[in-house]
Amino acid sequence: MVKILAGLSGSGKTKEMIRRINESAQNENGSVVCIEMGSKLTYDVHYRIRLIEYGAYKLEGAEALKAFISGLHAGNFDITHIYLKSIHRLLGTKDGERIAAFCRWCEDFGEQNRVSFTMTATIDPAQAPEALKKYL
Repeated sequence: MVKILAGLSGSGKTKEMIRRINESAQNENGSVVCIEMGSKLTYDVHYRIRLIEYGAYKLEGAEALKAFISGLHAGNFDITHIYLKSIHRLLGTKDGERIAAFCRWCEDFGEQNRVSFTMTATIDPAQAPEALKKYL
């Protein structure tokens, strides 16, 4: 499952993501990971969540993020949910088609490995590309 929490700045995406992350900490049987640029969520998420500051690794682009996620999973097969805060920042693009291509990869990866993905995107849902709408 891939879900995008989309909206313009100030629409409550981060607050909703924090609520979902903390709910996962209580309800998921496996490991839950949250990947973000910076460390804004440090004091907001439950201590059981593996919070990763992606910027510290100085990686860029979709292929690097895919490899990073694959490496996380290779090191811990217990991961059941991965949260990605500000997917456009993690991928280094606001191009909806490129974000949709990454979502398709996440969907395939998730089906093969029983991992769910939830991400935030600063995109107006009404103007999202057709390929991205199925994840909103």
